[in-house]
Amino acid sequence: MNVLRAQRDFRRLWVAGFISDVGDWMLLVALPVLVYQATGSTLGTAFAFLIELIPVLVVTPLAARLAERGNRAMLLVTVSLIQAAFLLPLLAGAHLPILYGVIATQAALASVFDTTKNALLPTLVPEQDLVTANSLIGLNQNLGRLIGASLGGVALAGGGVWTIVVGDSFSFLICAALIRSVHTATVVARQSEKAAQNGKSRMSELLARRPIRAGLTVVALTAMAQGLFIVLFVVFVARTLHGTAAENGVLRGVQAIGAVAGGLLLARSGNARPGRLTAWSCLLFGAIALTIWNLPHATSWEPIYVALFVAIGVPAVGMVSGLVSALQLATAEGERGQVFAVFGAAFAVGQAAGMVAAGVLGDRIGIAWLLNAQGVLSLLGGVVAMLWLSGSATDAPQTPSLLSTADAVTE
Repeated sequence: MNVLRAQRDFRRLWVAGFISDVGDWMLLVALPVLVYQATGSTLGTAFAFLIELIPVLVVTPLAARLAERGNRAMLLVTVSLIQAAFLLPLLAGAHLPILYGVIATQAALASVFDTTKNALLPTLVPEQDLVTANSLIGLNQNLGRLIGASLGGVALAGGGVWTIVVGDSFSFLICAALIRSVHTATVVARQSEKAAQNGKSRMSELLARRPIRAGLTVVALTAMAQGLFIVLFVVFVARTLHGTAAENGVLRGVQAIGAVAGGLLLARSGNARPGRLTAWSCLLFGAIALTIWNLPHATSWEPIYVALFVAIGVPAVGMVSGLVSALQLATAEGERGQVFAVFGAAFAVGQAAGMVAAGVLGDRIGIAWLLNAQGVLSLLGGVVAMLWLSGSATDAPQTPSLLSTADAVTE
């Protein structure tokens, strides 16, 4: 937690991220509900989730270039302001084309924002604090989920669409104001220029590095597992546990409790090795998931499942914090934009593949097989991380060092 006290710029980015995440979750809860109300169709609602992934692939090259050119903090400010502006069409009415348009636009802008943020973070904190900083970012996202999801449901029910638009727009504006005061470098390093000149060949050089290749493989595997989970979780609770909608909401929500606890634990425990953290988190996540999916053979007692879904949130935040930190340490200034743009694209493709597989195969081969496949995919991610990410140069214990020279050029 010392990084919050010692690094002013990171502290501002962290607070801005929390406020933005609260607003994002208000919107994430509201939009699928509005789509379902407009279509009355589960297919239309499922399409809303898929359409959120497509723009990420389209903007990947642009996100990579933008993250490596100019002042990153100002880019984040600009994206936040555009995100606020593109919520306004919802005030014209919750019509299906508007809803799908807002979903696609916000997903594309979020891809640019996340890519830039992940490229900016290593210039704000020393290397030895990267895992702690990423854990605090993960803590933010889950606190935002707990608070924002609740606010979104209440706001939509009590005030309608305009309350969601006002609330999320306000969060973007505050986020922009906070990030505006973050001091960051204008990226003009030679390697940045070289990366821009080399284009695709530069990315092939990056993929030749084992830590980057391993990290992106783990992203793809765990994203496929996430896609299977998103579609099949509701079915599992309804068909296997014979649970109600309320129980579905409880089990889905308590994961954030475990993730918050995991974020606090990682932030307080010092600096874990990112490769090993990723590996053990994936293995633990897969083991807990397989326990959940197969436990109904013995019992359907709800408190046990509540405890297990709380527990699975802990390795979930460890996976993300470890992966992002490992990739940040494996890349230099001028490279991170490309890598994290591909990171986002790999996650989107993997998640879409999992969703499609769940939708197409769920009723044909049974959800039990697919849910177990979800657990196995997480275990495979852990094996890949253990073999190729753990023990690499980027997984060595980090010693205190100066920030990058690019960070010394402030505005």
